[in-house]
Amino acid sequence: MASVRKSRMRLPILTPGIRNQRRGQRRVAVIDIGSNSIRLVAFQGPQRVPVPIFNEKVLCGLARGLGETGHLNPAGVESALKNLERFAKLAAAMQSDEIAMLATAAVREAEDGPAFVAEVLRRTGCDIRVLEGEEEARYSAEGVLAGAPLAEGIMGDLGGGSLELVRIQAGQVTDLATLPLGPLRLIGETGRDGKALRRRIEEALDSLPWLQADIAPHFYAVGGSWRALARISMESRGYPLRVIHGYTMAAVELEDLTRVVARQTKESLARIKSISSRRLETLPAAALILRRLLRRLCPREVVFSAYGLREGWLFNQLSAAERAKDPLLEVARDVMERDNRFGDLGPELFAWSAALFENESQGDARLRRAACYFSDLAWREHPDYRASWALHRLLQWPFLAADHRERAFLALTVAWRYGGTEAIAGFRVLLSPEEADRARVLGLALRLAYTLSAGTVEALRNCHLHWSADRLRLNLPEHGPVPSGNVVERRFAQLVDAVESRS
Repeated sequence: MASVRKSRMRLPILTPGIRNQRRGQRRVAVIDIGSNSIRLVAFQGPQRVPVPIFNEKVLCGLARGLGETGHLNPAGVESALKNLERFAKLAAAMQSDEIAMLATAAVREAEDGPAFVAEVLRRTGCDIRVLEGEEEARYSAEGVLAGAPLAEGIMGDLGGGSLELVRIQAGQVTDLATLPLGPLRLIGETGRDGKALRRRIEEALDSLPWLQADIAPHFYAVGGSWRALARISMESRGYPLRVIHGYTMAAVELEDLTRVVARQTKESLARIKSISSRRLETLPAAALILRRLLRRLCPREVVFSAYGLREGWLFNQLSAAERAKDPLLEVARDVMERDNRFGDLGPELFAWSAALFENESQGDARLRRAACYFSDLAWREHPDYRASWALHRLLQWPFLAADHRERAFLALTVAWRYGGTEAIAGFRVLLSPEEADRARVLGLALRLAYTLSAGTVEALRNCHLHWSADRLRLNLPEHGPVPSGNVVERRFAQLVDAVESRS
């Protein structure tokens, strides 16, 4: 077993100019050495939700043949060493404050794993931190929690050489395990024999007594092969988004899809344009593993997460206070502070619009607050394109810590704030009629608020929405800083119409 050491590369001291350009934010490069792929991701931004500013992946297949030989795949080692040199130099060229190299199952279990670690150190100057199985599982689960703090269920992270399974309850990891069920390993050991594959999968799952039916409502799927299944589902459904993170499927629907994919040949899967040709080899086995898990666990829904081990490692470095922050609201606040014309208007808009949403749930209030923070997102764009730009920005924003329903609510709300009825039409299907109506009301209220106040806190505080005799009223002080006008009256009438027509 390779020794476990913290990976830190000695880096040149950053000049004050470079740090000033970054607003004092740290830049961390994480190099993830998996059983099938290696990946460099450079992160920068708010500590709670660092933004990937560079992302490159290479499929090396280090675990190919590991089960039979006990050694890393020689061709994979050659490819990995070459690309790890490149990744280390790229990370240094990007003036990273820290470079972390994390290795998982293949390097951990191979007899020549320590030799590989030593050769990487010699070539790059970077020490690899070889994660133990439970450590890998915990980081993957914490990655899911980093993007979805209210996650409740079972997380599965499928790599080329192993499957990590973790039970998450009330934001805490309660059970975890790592199993030798990576597709590359299984294919090498069973020769693609369907019965042998199923037997190996069931034997491994039987070893976990806590892995029982109906123990959790959600299964959180992490890993490139399972994300490929999400892409296939999106294509087959004509789904309006292509963002994997937060994509949710009914478990019974995904079970049907995995049954079909598990029976396909590499040649038949090659017709799917959205799937990497190098992913085709392992996809049927990955589908079979997921199918057997779903049949055993019987969850209600499967949620696909783009957050995993790398994000979990970063999340684990944070203080308890930072970890407790809401990732969606942290992103929204960061946008508001950096981009808004009128400063910190979000809290004022949240308070001002509260009269329209009495008895809202805590989750609905959270989304309304985030929408208020995002409400000036598109002010730099041409007026004719602001609604469409804001809509697509929020729908497609990489690593926004929100599921697709939440993305759609925020996007439609801000599009309504800019008056974009045409842009909205194709995406209402992502929300229930009640949610779509709520987004329309909030968006029109925000549009009215900016019209009333020109984005200034003082003017907004002098205008009040309230109810009188079951009718919505707008109170404007007679001698307030900004008087009424035709545009105000028209936009208030639009808001009243939206409120009265709510489902």
